[in-house]
Amino acid sequence: MKTFEELGVRDDLRKAIEELGFENPMPVQEKVIPHLLNEDGDVVALAQTGTGKTAAFGLPVLQRIDISHNVPQALIIAPTRELCLQIGSDLADFSKYIPRLEVLPVYGGSSIESQIRSLKRGVHVIVATPGRLIDLINRGVVKLDDVHTVILDEADEMLNMGFVDDINDILSHVPENRKMLLFSATMPQEIAKIAAKYMHNPQEFVIGTKNEGAENVKHVYYMVNARDKYLALKRIADDNPNIYGIVFCRTRKETQEVADWLIQDGYNADSLHGELSQTQRDVVMKKFRDHVLKLLVATDVAARGLDVSNLTHVINYGLPDDIATYTHRSGRTGRAGKTGVSIAIIHSRERNKLREIEKRIGKTFERKEVPTPAHIIEKQLYNLADRLERVKVDDDEIAKYLPGVSRKLGWLSQEDLLKRVVSLEFNRLLEYYKDAPAIDYIDEKPSKKERKELSKPRTAEEKDRRTADRGMARIYVNAGKSDGFYAGNLIDILNHSVPGPRIDVGRIDLMPGYSLFDVKKNDARRVVEALNHIDFVGHKLYAEIADPEKDYSRAATRRKREAASAGSGKQANGNFDKFINKKGRKGSHKK
Repeated sequence: MKTFEELGVRDDLRKAIEELGFENPMPVQEKVIPHLLNEDGDVVALAQTGTGKTAAFGLPVLQRIDISHNVPQALIIAPTRELCLQIGSDLADFSKYIPRLEVLPVYGGSSIESQIRSLKRGVHVIVATPGRLIDLINRGVVKLDDVHTVILDEADEMLNMGFVDDINDILSHVPENRKMLLFSATMPQEIAKIAAKYMHNPQEFVIGTKNEGAENVKHVYYMVNARDKYLALKRIADDNPNIYGIVFCRTRKETQEVADWLIQDGYNADSLHGELSQTQRDVVMKKFRDHVLKLLVATDVAARGLDVSNLTHVINYGLPDDIATYTHRSGRTGRAGKTGVSIAIIHSRERNKLREIEKRIGKTFERKEVPTPAHIIEKQLYNLADRLERVKVDDDEIAKYLPGVSRKLGWLSQEDLLKRVVSLEFNRLLEYYKDAPAIDYIDEKPSKKERKELSKPRTAEEKDRRTADRGMARIYVNAGKSDGFYAGNLIDILNHSVPGPRIDVGRIDLMPGYSLFDVKKNDARRVVEALNHIDFVGHKLYAEIADPEKDYSRAATRRKREAASAGSGKQANGNFDKFINKKGRKGSHKK
């Protein structure tokens, strides 16, 4: 891996980016920076959001500026005010140790007079949205005669927003021999046309594969009836206590409706769409960036160019018509080496569209069951436990209040006090989910692919999964990963529920609807008897010594269908006592 010094980045720029935490160049930077510094010709760079594009073009642009020449020498065009401000801020950080270098963001929604005054004082780099830049050109206050570098950032988004004519107008005011860079996440035909029309033998750099999804993003879908989409959205949010994400809707009306419903139901959410004023947009975005809001409900147009870091989830409240739009949406999470989840909430008629997206992005969507009330409540309870465990306590300040509180609450046992703390936070959630039904869409008949799979003879590998290792007995239990049942849960249950000596567990195979595990032969009977009396977060366990010839996957499918038709709301009952009374078990869920 090369260093920024080996790429040719100057000392003063390297000092600034090192202070920002830049250690080694990202792939797009390795390819683009040396070309811009050392070679002629234009560049088309295809890379997902969050891959370091701003530094890829920003560092060489700043290095090529002649500070003594107090006129615009580089022009960066971005589709939205938010991205314009973000690029301007990044360039200001990069140029921290370059005295007198001036970077000016110009955009609609703020005082044009202030921007004109800054332009008259002299700037070296202009970062602009198309509409405001054309206004300033028409007023005669922006002269682009000395511009040697033009950058179109998020070019595909600018095209989607209808800026083609504006781009034509702007490019007519810059010198013919300027260097031009076009950055885009995808390569639709319109981008290719722009490159052919305005660029001179451009070199193309592709980071990853054209139109592919970001590598660090997991793609998941939930299938429900159309009427249950909002219920599914709430369950997904409740099942992820630390969620910080964007919910994408197709229309302004739907965006506002979903945001209003979430707010009414007590979620920290708000909307972002084209009918909001610039002041309203600024307020919403500040709250979202400050994590006051956990969910931003937005249209694609309103969210163009938003640069918000650390998103955990992108939720598609239905799939977009354009596959490139899905790529943009999902690329907003899993950025800068972090992982993220892109969720699609779909109905049965959207399955074909989902398959098309899979083909284009080269990723497979994992179908998941909508979180059950029992699973949600368990996650929330353990998240509360984690928060209580981690809360910062100022012993000196709190000590003077403890005697009074102790006198008031001293009659409560530790268990009663803990129950009341939990109830204070979760009574509303428990009441809401008390009789909540299952909402997954269940096909009445298996699909052709499923029927074909079921008709296949069982393979040796599948049979081997049901066969115990030598000296061991294989145990089947009717809970699996889709029930939130993992190896840690199994070990914990065996440690605390099976009488007699400690159980030694061998190989464990966790399947979506069931699990298989090995124990010593002489322990098998008491393990089965103990498990058959256990209630796992509202799910009554059934266990037996596994039959190597039995197809347990079919039994799991039947159980899922029966549970879906019967409704799963009653699973939530009794979770408080289960949470309070468990010994030695620590949840990994956080809020």
